[in-house]
Amino acid sequence: DCSSLKPPTQPPPRSNGENDHIAVLKALARALRKTEDAYLGIADKMVGEFPELALMGSCVLSMLMKGEDMYVMGVGDSRAVLATMDSVDLEHISEGSFDGLSPCLSAVQLTSDHSTSMPEEVRRIRNEHPDDPSAISKDRVKGSLKVTRAFGAGFLKQPKWNDALLEMFRIDYVGSSPYITCNPSLFHHKLSTRDRFLILSSDGLYQYFTNEEAVAEVEMFIATTPEGDPAQHLVEEVLFRAANKAGTANKSIVFLQ
Repeated sequence: DCSSLKPPTQPPPRSNGENDHIAVLKALARALRKTEDAYLGIADKMVGEFPELALMGSCVLSMLMKGEDMYVMGVGDSRAVLATMDSVDLEHISEGSFDGLSPCLSAVQLTSDHSTSMPEEVRRIRNEHPDDPSAISKDRVKGSLKVTRAFGAGFLKQPKWNDALLEMFRIDYVGSSPYITCNPSLFHHKLSTRDRFLILSSDGLYQYFTNEEAVAEVEMFIATTPEGDPAQHLVEEVLFRAANKAGTANKSIVFLQ
C-alpha cells in the first residue's frame, strides 16, 4: 500500500507532547496484545478439531495518522518505508534548480525487521533459550520460521500448542519459554514538508526491491502517471521481476541439462 502524506498547513494544538505520543504507541501495543489473546483463546477451543490452528500466524503492520503525527507498529518482517526529500533538495527547489524535474527522494525505513536475518534478533532468542542449541537452526527459529516475532503461531509460544500438532509438524520444544513473541516495534514520526509518501508492504516486495528502489519506482510512477495507482504498479513490477527471475533460473537449468 502506498499512502500519500499531506501534513496540515497549521499544526493542531498539542497537549503533553512526547507523553501523548508514548500513550498512543502503548495503546497500539495493548490493542495488539488483546487481539492476539482473544484469537488464541478462540483457537484453543478449536485446536483439537483443527490442529493446524497451532501453526497459523501472521506479521502485523499498522499505521495511524492524526494531523501531522504518524504512528507505526510492526511485528515480523513487513516494512514501513517513508519517502522524503533531503534538506539540500528543499534548498534546490526554493532556488528553482530542478527545472521542472522531480527531486530524488530518500528512503527511510521506519520499522525494524524481526527475522533471523537480524543478528540482534538471533542473539535475543539464543539468550532467552540458553539450554536449547537448536533455538535457531537452518537460519530459522527452531528450523521452522524465518520471522522472530509474529501474531499467532502458537506452536512456538507454548508447549501445549506444539503438543496439539500432528507429530510430523512438532518441534523439539525445550522448556516453557516462548521462542517468538508478538512484542511490536513502535515508532512515532512528525510529518514535515519534506515527506512525500509512505510504502506499507510485506516482505515479498523486498525480495525483489531495495527500499531505495521501491521509493524510486513509486516516485517515477507518480510523476509520469499521476492518475494511476502506485500500489498496483508496485505489485505488477514485483510480479514482473519474480517472473524474470524464475525464467532465468529455468534457462540455467535447461542450459545445464
